[in-house]
Amino acid sequence: MVKRFLPISKEDMAARRWDRCDFVYVIGDAYVDHPSFGHAIISRVLENAGYKVGIISQPDWKDPKSVTVLGKPRLGFLVMGGNMDSMVNHYSVTKHRRHTDAYTPGGVTGKRPDYAVTVYCNLIRQAYKNTAIIVGGIEASLRRLAHYDYWSDKLKRSVLLDSQADLLLYGMGERAIVEVADALNSGIDIHDLTFIDGTVYHAKSLENVYDYKLLPSFDELKADKMSYAKSFYTQYCNTDPFISKRLAEPYSDHEYVIQNPPQKPLSTQEMDEIYDLPYMNDYHPSYKKLGGVPAISEVKFSLVSNRGCFGGCSFCALTFHQGRIVQTRSHDSILKEAERMTRDPDFKGYIHDVGGPTANFRHPSCEKQIKKGVCAGKQCLFPSPCRNLNADHSDYVELLRKLRALPGVKKVFIRSGIRFDYLLADKDDTFFRELVQYHVSGQLKVAPEHVSDKVLTLMGKPENSVYRRFIKKYEKLNEKLGLKQFVVPYLMSSHPGSSLKEAVELAEHIRDLGYMPEQVQDFYPTPSTISTVMYYTGIDPRTMKKVYVPTDPREKAMQRALIQYRDPKNYAIVYEALEKAGRKDLIGTGEKCLIRPRKNDKPKNQAKKAPEKPAKKQEKPSKKPEKAPKKHSPEPPSAAQLRKAEAYLKKRKK
Repeated sequence: MVKRFLPISKEDMAARRWDRCDFVYVIGDAYVDHPSFGHAIISRVLENAGYKVGIISQPDWKDPKSVTVLGKPRLGFLVMGGNMDSMVNHYSVTKHRRHTDAYTPGGVTGKRPDYAVTVYCNLIRQAYKNTAIIVGGIEASLRRLAHYDYWSDKLKRSVLLDSQADLLLYGMGERAIVEVADALNSGIDIHDLTFIDGTVYHAKSLENVYDYKLLPSFDELKADKMSYAKSFYTQYCNTDPFISKRLAEPYSDHEYVIQNPPQKPLSTQEMDEIYDLPYMNDYHPSYKKLGGVPAISEVKFSLVSNRGCFGGCSFCALTFHQGRIVQTRSHDSILKEAERMTRDPDFKGYIHDVGGPTANFRHPSCEKQIKKGVCAGKQCLFPSPCRNLNADHSDYVELLRKLRALPGVKKVFIRSGIRFDYLLADKDDTFFRELVQYHVSGQLKVAPEHVSDKVLTLMGKPENSVYRRFIKKYEKLNEKLGLKQFVVPYLMSSHPGSSLKEAVELAEHIRDLGYMPEQVQDFYPTPSTISTVMYYTGIDPRTMKKVYVPTDPREKAMQRALIQYRDPKNYAIVYEALEKAGRKDLIGTGEKCLIRPRKNDKPKNQAKKAPEKPAKKQEKPSKKPEKAPKKHSPEPPSAAQLRKAEAYLKKRKK
């Protein structure tokens, strides 16, 4: 079979002798034919099932003609906003416009609209009123039912209604899209596709809907935040394909949105078949003159080993999108892809990653999940590892050893997240030792996120003592192996539950580590996470207890600045934060202080001088000039002094 890109023009269709496409796929990203891009997987899966798929990438959303360039498809349009939610892609957590877009040729911005799924669908409806429209991808998946939208600061309806689409596929969608395609191809009307798992559809009544849970109406959700918190947690507990119920969300007496249970997890054989499809593993050649697509550089020499995650972090949408049951590819499939990688002219001998949502998950957390699903209302790792947890890295170790042994491979890195509590739960230290010895590039990135156990509990993360135990073991292994490698912790500010008190606690932890993080992640309320529900409602939906939420932009800026308190430009706001938190004891010249006092401040944390004894007689004044005090000046350091200090710290760290 000759490998080639899918058609993006009428000329491409003519070269294949196609009169029309079965499906036209409208996407918000550039067309990159690589299995790390959702549109590539779905289009290749359909092609493998015998369907003709054309791609319209980043159409002009102001012109309905831009979605007609491939003509009217035989079966329908597919629509996806992109690999990221279009609003996350466009805006930072402070709601400022981003300056680059890694999923667009040349990294330029402005090539897709806000709320891309809705805009693209409405554009198609203008051009083709009665054509079937099916939406999918991360934006549609996480907005499938009523959801809080951070950017408009309000509750929004299901994207299925606002987009005027006929059907929504949530989750990864490979099996569901073929079922939908086969049903349409057999002559079934799109409005009669109410029976496919992993889909969401409209209904005018509940007369023909069976075995469902009725959620509160949209009007109830808007009127009562507690009602929304309860509704979301019902949805959260119905993300498992073995135990989930059908969910019905009313919008009026004659308008309902129905969510069918999720698709069953893919077998290893099905995963292999999907990743063995004839991807071009690159962006479309038409983008070359525009500078290519930046996002490909992160994934071109990386290997997807698994999907799904039983980590259960509150701020992560993976449970809602991919589910908690881990699905894996076989060693043979991954090795085959790695061997192909080594023949690429741009390959320099380094495999950048072997992982997925969590790198060191290579099987379901326990045997029960494979037949009966996950435990409703319980987590596998939080608040502590379940007694039934199968903490075993042996399969991952074997895979990594095979990859290291491939001709042409110099180093295999692991850059996906490592779940350190799961790592410590494994009684066999083989993986930990080999991780340190072979798979770290000088710095291992892990995500403790915070140091306050109060905040960590709300995050669904292990206690800080677990992280300290991991660090101690990591340092011991490095010492034993004669290596000098460091840990770079990912930290988050302003998560629900974090007040200035906890933010100062985090700053003190960073002080004791002796370094300043280059990057800090403010909590970002993205659609359909537990943390986002807390942000909007002030309630933890798991316990229905009230939670402190930092929403004031000034306080959020303070929490962020405290993590980077050494940065000279943060001096004023850190000073303000310490005053507000009642921690002026951290302003001074002592070694435990975060910043120095201002010029007119009373010096803090200096050794008290003994009271002077009265002089017996008047002494002659000394002719020698007074020596400068040995202690630091109470004035704030200059920018030059701080730059020197940071350079010294970096040098010492290296």
